[in-house]
Amino acid sequence: MRQRRAKTYRKLMSLYCMTFGFREPYQVLVDSEICRVAIDSRIDLSRQLSTVLQGVTKPMITQCCIHELYLQGKSQQLAVDLAKTFERRKCNHREAIAGDDCLASVVGDTNKHRYVIATQSQPLRAKLRFVPGVPIIHINRSVMILEPPSEETIRVKQQKEQQALCPGAEELAKLSQQPSNPPRKKKGPKGPNPLSVKKKVARSTLPRNSDTTAPSSTSGLSICKERQREETDERPTSTRKRKRHRRHGGGPSPLVVTTGSCDSAEPPLR
Repeated sequence: MRQRRAKTYRKLMSLYCMTFGFREPYQVLVDSEICRVAIDSRIDLSRQLSTVLQGVTKPMITQCCIHELYLQGKSQQLAVDLAKTFERRKCNHREAIAGDDCLASVVGDTNKHRYVIATQSQPLRAKLRFVPGVPIIHINRSVMILEPPSEETIRVKQQKEQQALCPGAEELAKLSQQPSNPPRKKKGPKGPNPLSVKKKVARSTLPRNSDTTAPSSTSGLSICKERQREETDERPTSTRKRKRHRRHGGGPSPLVVTTGSCDSAEPPLR
């Protein structure tokens, strides 16, 4: 299979999976004619179905379609053997009917069981195009082809997309209960930013007694300074003066303490 065709078939199957709920393994209903064509064209029917549908498949056949192969005689024995390898799908027909009518009755009006139909019958394909969500496969010149989606399938797909975009009944009921013009909150002056406001310092309040008072640290410092000043004022001023003499020799200069006038002082010894 060419790459472009495989990409197209992958998109088609994604459409059927997302819109109509198809999933792997895909259930493929085959008819008696496509079994005969597959034997004549030497096509591995199960393998080709998996390649076209881009996934795992489960080929199925009804009892009415197998009965058609039995009626064609021993010349179609290989087609009968191929049909026997497929899973048998119950069609609930007590008497065998035509294969086209059997497949149409199994699919129904909505394809509830999500079947993929592989058939060579032109009337059956034309009939199934009016049923939404039915992938149709046929063989043309030894090439298996998946038909593009029908107009009915595209219409149902667009309808489901619109329903997904529009609100549902429950959502509309909730919207109707809500008031059309809700009251707006009045905008007033805003308070300061709590992170930029300086925090308040909690001051400890001590009980004051009339008899004893606890001096604070500042009062203690002031009392100490006053005491120092009083002591300096009470000190007597001494008349003694200490004189310093220059050195005339190498020895240390003695200190002379004089009391009284300067005339009564004795000269220093040299």
